[in-house]
Amino acid sequence: MEHEITLVVNGATRRVNVPARRLLSDCLRHDLGLTGTHVGCEHGVCGCCTVLLDGRPVRSCLTFAVTVDGQEITTVEGLAREGAPPRGLRSAGSAATGATGEGGGTERPSRPHDVEEVKPALSPVQRAFAECHGLQCGFCTPGFLCTVTAFLRDNPAPSDDEIVEGISGNLCRCTGYQNIVKAVHRAAELLAEET
Repeated sequence: MEHEITLVVNGATRRVNVPARRLLSDCLRHDLGLTGTHVGCEHGVCGCCTVLLDGRPVRSCLTFAVTVDGQEITTVEGLAREGAPPRGLRSAGSAATGATGEGGGTERPSRPHDVEEVKPALSPVQRAFAECHGLQCGFCTPGFLCTVTAFLRDNPAPSDDEIVEGISGNLCRCTGYQNIVKAVHRAAELLAEET
């Protein structure tokens, strides 16, 4: 038997029919097409599937979708800064007409290649991970980004020890964590600059 649930995912209200035992990770990935949430261990150990549920990090592989009906979920796709242009397409402006300015020139109609994708601006946490090389293969990164976003909201100027404790629920097999710790410090700096 399926249940209709309503979720606010990355700011958009979404209705979806799910079986009672559908995991939130599977709902996000398979029902809503948000594949940024990765599933690693399926036991809540690795942290790859971490999303924000009403602003708090949760393991989506341990959470039934029906239990979060009516709640707000932020995935890695939703971490981009508010006020940034929405995902989608927009015209490339005057380039679409081929106008050459003074001297006339010929105008050409818009073509599909005259459209550019508009991407939201990266959040400070996302920028810091990129700047500090806080990722290698990237599989664990979405979970780290969600965890660190919530962590820095609650602890805006953490020490190294606090960072290590704050990310202790997320595993990374590639980086050795040094650059992740650097990225968290850098994200804290970027967030402080914004205030």
